Amino acid sequence: MTDAIISVRGLSRRFGALVAVDRLDIEVAPGEIVGLVGPDGAGKTTTLRMLCGLVAPTGGGVLVAGYDIAKDIDAVKDRIGYMAQRFGLYQDLTVEENMDFYADLFGVTGAERDGLKSDLLRMTRMEPFRGRPAGKLSGGMKQKLALACTLLHHPQILFLDEPTNGVDPVSRRDFWAILYRLVRDGLTVLVTTAYLDEAERCNRVGMMRRGRLVALDTPARLKAGLRETCYRVTGPDLRSARDALAQTPGVASATPSGASLHLLADSRTAGLETLRRAAPGCGFAETEPSLEDVFIALIEAAERAEKEGARDAA
Repeated sequence: MTDAIISVRGLSRRFGALVAVDRLDIEVAPGEIVGLVGPDGAGKTTTLRMLCGLVAPTGGGVLVAGYDIAKDIDAVKDRIGYMAQRFGLYQDLTVEENMDFYADLFGVTGAERDGLKSDLLRMTRMEPFRGRPAGKLSGGMKQKLALACTLLHHPQILFLDEPTNGVDPVSRRDFWAILYRLVRDGLTVLVTTAYLDEAERCNRVGMMRRGRLVALDTPARLKAGLRETCYRVTGPDLRSARDALAQTPGVASATPSGASLHLLADSRTAGLETLRRAAPGCGFAETEPSLEDVFIALIEAAERAEKEGARDAA
């Protein structure tokens, strides 16, 4: 990708014997939303902190907006906004006072400050709350205020670390509506998220496990490349069916989904007839996979490969 605004090559970070990030390669185009997903300990936060210059890599290199973070960190910081999982809002300061504080840090003054504050308060729908202490805001409103503070210096790139974690569904929807508006105006976003339904909203999704990137593509292509088959399973005794199916070789997952089960199975080893024998009396209807299905399948494949590698080594 020759016009990448973020270019990551062989990025690694060790903490003693722990490899937190292992030879990561990512490129992000201007105006793109790229999401990173993975379990706790996958290396998502460490990756973001390295891209912002907050943690030094132990291997590889990063270019952000054309600048090498190892050589031009001040130029990088002028062009990025970083919103950590716990953004540093001051609980006793009002919404407007928090924004003024961050504007001072960024050196934004005078008419520019007033215009930006007004625009950001209007965009985040925080105008009626500008005099309210941050400590008395809801979780979703705190995240919107944190985003507004992060945007006060017109960054080109926004790094967001699980920005909606623990936020109610309506506030999550509002937050993503704001992100889409910012991207339409030319901002680039790299976001980590614990919610795979949010990852569906990204242009591309990177799935991480144990510091490594196991897949990176559009949500549609990731789902189209899934070799496993998804089924909606119905029947009179779904608890017994779930227990039986979970023990069937080739079944990656069998989880409750309303009045049915959502089943992910490798048709090469767990074909439809095998599944019907395992859960007689149940109905099986193929259904569209989700990103969660893709992630489960990829993790299962990675774990199988590791076990096979260990056996070969022994």
